[in-house]
Amino acid sequence: MINTEKNGLYTDYYELTMAQGYFLQERHNQQATFDYFYRKNPFHGGYVIFSGLSEFLNQLEKFEYGKQELDYLHKQGFNEKFLSYLSDFRFCGDIYSFREGDVAFPLEPIVRVSGNVVETQLIESMLLNILNFSSLISTKAIRIRHEAGDRLFVDFGLRRAQGLGSMHASRAAIIGGADSSSHVLAGSEYDIPVSGTMAHSWIQSFDTELQAFRAFAEIYPDDCVLLIDTYDTLNSGLENALIIAEELEMKGHKLKGIRLDSGDLAYLSKKVRKRLDSDGFNYVSITASNQLDEYLIRSLNLQNAPLDVFGVGTSLITGAKDAALDGVYKMSEFNNIPRLKVSEDITKLSFPGKKNVLRFYDSENYFYADAVILEEEDKIEKIIHPHHKQKQCDPGNLKSERLLKPVMEDGKRVEKAVPVNQIAAYTKKRISHIDESVLRLENPHIYKVGLSEKLMELRDNIVFDIQKNGG
Repeated sequence: MINTEKNGLYTDYYELTMAQGYFLQERHNQQATFDYFYRKNPFHGGYVIFSGLSEFLNQLEKFEYGKQELDYLHKQGFNEKFLSYLSDFRFCGDIYSFREGDVAFPLEPIVRVSGNVVETQLIESMLLNILNFSSLISTKAIRIRHEAGDRLFVDFGLRRAQGLGSMHASRAAIIGGADSSSHVLAGSEYDIPVSGTMAHSWIQSFDTELQAFRAFAEIYPDDCVLLIDTYDTLNSGLENALIIAEELEMKGHKLKGIRLDSGDLAYLSKKVRKRLDSDGFNYVSITASNQLDEYLIRSLNLQNAPLDVFGVGTSLITGAKDAALDGVYKMSEFNNIPRLKVSEDITKLSFPGKKNVLRFYDSENYFYADAVILEEEDKIEKIIHPHHKQKQCDPGNLKSERLLKPVMEDGKRVEKAVPVNQIAAYTKKRISHIDESVLRLENPHIYKVGLSEKLMELRDNIVFDIQKNGG
């Protein structure tokens, strides 16, 4: 989260040096198109949840240069005429995008940016910074949600997050399926549910554990969750929690839950559940926390651990064990001429021209395949693998939808920002159209993404011309 009124400095230095170069060569009004896409699924998974679009557009609306920003750039040695140009700078281009919360796959353009070459270049770093990180966290969250099933899943990650990135991360976690967050500022900023219990320090601040529990229950009689592992989970914490549960019932209230934050969570939760039920407190929930991730949650489920709530922190909020999504931003058109990046690594060969994505559905309404097409195409007969032309499929008359739609025209947003809870609901709906084989944690099925024949032909012709003419 950036609180400055003008954030034109939210970019990499080389974006400014290139922008100045375009300006001084009087090329700054020439038109360009860039695509945002990624090459490799994070977490060895099968997909990405696209997230961060609204936050990017919010920041883009403030992408300007005031006196403070221009004074700073002057000290860095930038040309006075260029700085005068920046003083009136606003993004006035067009942006097409997937809907935020949708499912995306490698190599397909998720966002398309068109405008003059300076404005499309300057916003690159900000776009990548926001969309890559948010999409990484939403993808991690949906994996955790998938393993948590119908049980509550809470974002506990603020204290382990990368500084103010915690704001975007907590928002992204909700989009990916978290029910609430411990992050109060994110709750206020994005209108997302917040929740929390107590820390060990609360208990340590009293002479006895029972005194600590009793004091908390007096303050929060209808929302009391007790942390029972400060001293001895089964012989002290659980016994004292049972006393509080009985006292609350006598006053017309009910103990809401207990939390386990250390030890063998499967073993302890079974012991706790059995004792709670035998003493007549089957309504008391059990929350587990402490270094949880999707794999540990799956393990707890396989052990039939009777847990009701998962509090997930470090693994969720940092996107462990992948530090980043490898999203890139590549030029695909300049002055209405299709362009591409050629590489000795065929997997890094980009796709030229203005494009869109068609998503096809099978007879059971599951996602069947995505086809990257030229913008002017409507119907295609073949989907061709981008690197292995012999791999093709025919979508026939399958139902399809166009995924890239305008979100900004002439620098103005097409629609108002969508509330986070609505984006999360859309993600839940979209993920329900994916076959389980694509969602599995290990060795997921590779979802089909390919090119239309026209796009493949255009790419091959440009590569041939580059090789023939030496670039």
